[in-house]
Amino acid sequence: MKEILQPGPSEALASLLDVDLPDLDRDGLPPLWHWFYLLDRPAQADLGPDGHPVRGTIPAPPEPGRRRMWAGGRVRALGPLRCGLPAERHTEVLSTTEKQGRTGRLTFVVTGHRIVQSGAVVVEEEQDIVYRDAASGQVEAAIEEPEVPAAEDEWAIDVSPTLLFRFSALTYNAHRIHYDRDYARDVEGYPGLLTHGPLQALAMAEAARKQGSTGRLAFDYRLVSPLFDHQGLIVRADEGGTAVRDRHGRRTATGTMRSLGR
Repeated sequence: MKEILQPGPSEALASLLDVDLPDLDRDGLPPLWHWFYLLDRPAQADLGPDGHPVRGTIPAPPEPGRRRMWAGGRVRALGPLRCGLPAERHTEVLSTTEKQGRTGRLTFVVTGHRIVQSGAVVVEEEQDIVYRDAASGQVEAAIEEPEVPAAEDEWAIDVSPTLLFRFSALTYNAHRIHYDRDYARDVEGYPGLLTHGPLQALAMAEAARKQGSTGRLAFDYRLVSPLFDHQGLIVRADEGGTAVRDRHGRRTATGTMRSLGR
């Protein structure tokens, strides 16, 4: 996958989340912003009922009918990824592991990505994807605690259907659980639209960037619980790491960002 990186996707993301847009030619893309470039664009005929591609993609679903979830990952920014220059992405499956969970079979797939620009690897990444058996379609009743307002050192993002749809559009993600409420409820059994795992990871990385994290960085993150649109998204970063919670105080994602030195 090759392309000349243009500022448009970064400008769109900055507008979507109301975050600062850096000098993309001089400083390069902030951590995780490479997710809006070098995108797979599968043919409509290659999409399954859930909106994800079922063939011609890496990773490919282990078998028809399995549900796909993003569980976490690790990203190493080894140098600036700059706009105005060509870049190339290389992708491969690093490992596949079968396990038995309390809800049934689980297939864990680790996918590796390398992005090369000007002859050097500038991004190394591993993504953890989980495939599970199809849900019953029954919506589970959610028990929610009283709301915990965002503190002064927290960043609250209004997770509306519009925001989720626009984020899906920016990443060319057709997974219906993020924008089709009827499908999310009636087919996959969710109580609402699912907030993207990458959106939560990006929010954590942006919170760390506001704390001054720049340069050669490593960012590890884990998605620990589903987050739905009606539950909000509140992120916080400090020296101990960064985390996402819902408006009731339930933690849904954690991350750590560290410098790799010069």
